[in-house]
Amino acid sequence: MQGANGDTHLITTDAALDARYDQPGWVAQAKETDRIIAPYRAFIEASPFCVLATNGARGLDCSPRGDAPGFVRIADETTLLIPDRRGNNRIDSLRNIVRDPRVSLLFLIPGCGETLRIIGRAVISADPALLESFALNGAAPRTVLVVTVERVFYQCASAINRAQLWNPARHIERTSLPSTNAILAAIQWNGLKRKVGAGRSSAHAPAEPAE
Repeated sequence: MQGANGDTHLITTDAALDARYDQPGWVAQAKETDRIIAPYRAFIEASPFCVLATNGARGLDCSPRGDAPGFVRIADETTLLIPDRRGNNRIDSLRNIVRDPRVSLLFLIPGCGETLRIIGRAVISADPALLESFALNGAAPRTVLVVTVERVFYQCASAINRAQLWNPARHIERTSLPSTNAILAAIQWNGLKRKVGAGRSSAHAPAEPAE
């Protein structure tokens, strides 16, 4: 099928996808539940890190959330409580949830290849008693996400095993990547090029400084 840009190799329908992929096995379908069963509770309680995906007026967003294992509290089999610890105050995820409550969570556990995925809806609570119950070192979060669980399933270890994510031999030094200052400098330089170089030929645009 031809896409909007003329690419005849684009897949744009469910039927085309179904024709290219095998049907999922019974295990892949059977492991989905509409609540947090005991084995899935164990994954959540062991996880010190999850990724929160949201959708809002400015589009999709995903944001890391992390703390000591079990930082996501299981209130009951269909409710999760996630403290919003101190961060950069962009609150992109929270702004999205105000407009669209749909969320998705991906839980990771260091050393474990499987991940746990949760889909549901969230509200933002500023209940003083709830915030105080999440106080850490005397500091309570500004808000807590209350997630109503709709779907839960765990993902097999294939992706993490292929990536060797937990293999210490594959870990890299942070200093091998650009620093925060280098990133900010590059952003400012690109902004300057757009501002000063607009309407100029490439020969007259400002030259990028050497690193």
